[in-house]
Amino acid sequence: MFVDYAQIEVEAGRGGDGNISFRREKYIPKGGPDGGNGGKGGDILVVADENMSTLLDFRYKKYYRAPSGGRGGKKDRTGNDGENLLIKLPAGTIVKDMETGEILADVKPGEAPVVIAKGGRGGKGNAAFKSSTNQTPRKATPGKPGEKRILELELRLLADVGLVGFPNAGKSTLLAKISDARPKIADYPFTTLVPNLGIVRTGQFRSFVVADIPGIIEGAHAGRGLGLEFLRHIQRTKVLVFIIECGSEDPRMQLDMLKAELGLYDPTLLDKPSMVALNKIDLLDANARKKLKKIPKDWHRISAATGENVEELIHSVEKIIFGKNIE
Repeated sequence: MFVDYAQIEVEAGRGGDGNISFRREKYIPKGGPDGGNGGKGGDILVVADENMSTLLDFRYKKYYRAPSGGRGGKKDRTGNDGENLLIKLPAGTIVKDMETGEILADVKPGEAPVVIAKGGRGGKGNAAFKSSTNQTPRKATPGKPGEKRILELELRLLADVGLVGFPNAGKSTLLAKISDARPKIADYPFTTLVPNLGIVRTGQFRSFVVADIPGIIEGAHAGRGLGLEFLRHIQRTKVLVFIIECGSEDPRMQLDMLKAELGLYDPTLLDKPSMVALNKIDLLDANARKKLKKIPKDWHRISAATGENVEELIHSVEKIIFGKNIE
């Protein structure tokens, strides 16, 4: 099951208490204070695990606590530090503090773990309170509690290209045509219920990742259909490809509606480079194809089913991602 949102509670380890102790050895019956400090509580960190692709595990386990630090010992021995707790997340996960809205981590592959909750400091033992006026302090302090947070985990797929269109526009067919992905394809709306990723290989050492998200409907920005649930997955993309069905009565209006929904959800999406693919031209007869002359020349006329003009579309995407000088 694909899950891209979860809430969890984390609590870093408490610091160990300081110790009250006095040196007691043969021939030194009244030694000075030697109580050690407590150890630091364990931190909680997050890191990317490229073998994970969903937040499903966090639907079932919602509380994570790091070990506490050890109590200070005799002979000025500091207690052991609590072991850090490492939480593994799918690459592309945004970690937010629910109370403040602060983004604590943007988990990406190959990057070092990020501390999201700090363990508490250890308390001081009585040796730390010895002074010229107090040679035998009987005071120690408790360890400090670790940080507690309620976190939002939001997975945003890491893709170069996002396919955007209304239900049944042919996005999944196109993804299957250009990549190794095998999304569910059928001739009815909302066949795609979860985002699909595919790798498009265009040269010996060149490739890019394409994301196909469930179809957008009017009102998607406000939660209608499946749009709001998955629009986050195109926020990281470098290029947007709008897929328009050529059989629609007004293709330009469809494009305007799609852009309006994206803009209402996140205005920065409209700043991304984009192109339009008019799909299913294989279903048009000669007369219907002549009418396509009214469509802007920079729109790609394609058939995801037969592959017609798909290579030209891919080459245009390549130029944006890798630069215009590619062969």
